[in-house]
Amino acid sequence: MPVSSRERRPGVRQGARPGLAGSSGARKGARPSSDGLPREHVTEIQRVRILSAMAEVAAERGAGAASVAHIVARAGVSRRTFYDLFEDRQDCFLAAFDEAIAQAAQTVLPAYEAEVKWRERIRAGLLALLVFFEEEPSLARLCVVEALAAGPNALKRRAEVLDRLLWAVDQGRAERPARVPDPPPLAAEGAVGAVLSVIHRRLAADGGEPGGGEPLTGLLGELMSAIVLPYLGASSAQKELRRAAPQIKKIKPSPHGDPLEGLDMRITYRTVRVLIVIGSGPGASNREIATEAGIADQGQVSKLLTRLESLGLVRNDGSGHAKGAPNAWALTPRGLDVERAIRVQTASGHALPTTY
Repeated sequence: MPVSSRERRPGVRQGARPGLAGSSGARKGARPSSDGLPREHVTEIQRVRILSAMAEVAAERGAGAASVAHIVARAGVSRRTFYDLFEDRQDCFLAAFDEAIAQAAQTVLPAYEAEVKWRERIRAGLLALLVFFEEEPSLARLCVVEALAAGPNALKRRAEVLDRLLWAVDQGRAERPARVPDPPPLAAEGAVGAVLSVIHRRLAADGGEPGGGEPLTGLLGELMSAIVLPYLGASSAQKELRRAAPQIKKIKPSPHGDPLEGLDMRITYRTVRVLIVIGSGPGASNREIATEAGIADQGQVSKLLTRLESLGLVRNDGSGHAKGAPNAWALTPRGLDVERAIRVQTASGHALPTTY
């Protein structure tokens, strides 16, 4: 059943994602929220919580059964907050889909672009995607399974993503050995379709539950074999099947499901502010983070970011000082969980830390 517009509130527009570029109000003394944080940061946190809730509810119930009531209950926000940010639940689903694709791209593109040869590019990108799907099963199901049943707008977004995947796969024509016949016109569609079909079947069978079935990364050799076969021939396809499985290093989740449990770091008010700033504006530099978080000492913010990176809460997507470019920080999936857990505790009446 497609995501419908039955719960539409007329005249309400989707809120723009503020980010750092749109946070001038905080610098000019915009009125803070009750917990002392700039209102645009609180709004962005609420938006992220709603999008995460949409992905989780859609994975559990299906896109068509993900009602606004289910979403706001999971996110811990009011219906009014929901409609301040989204026109209806279809609008929310599309925003969640776009966010999931953006997060996947942040993982896949660097891996893909780090390689030179077509086969290694495809392999690196596919492995990164499978790892992302394992770490974010709700987002994986949202993209691969639920988008198919979420209406024409979601199908259009999905088709745009597929076009980019088809283009990347069809670049294999340039590396075709002379002994291999020209790939058929629909070679890319066949390969991508086969890969998505296998992933779809696994995700649908797991019901969106993390660890509910065989690890997706274990399928890498077989999926790569299907992709390279029409472009590089049977010999290369067999080599992919025999290729050793990659060793994936993963962060062990808390046994009790609490992102804050076992975190080897004291969560201070300064830590909270830095995580919120990065979450509000991915790609922020050290200086931008220090300004937004109210940290005057650049050395302190650098040390804090290094510590957060070592804990797997943030990642640096920038080129770094080696190339003279500023850092560009973003929250990792675990960082998003920690930031969300802090906000949930605050909403439940637990005070934010007051020490620095």
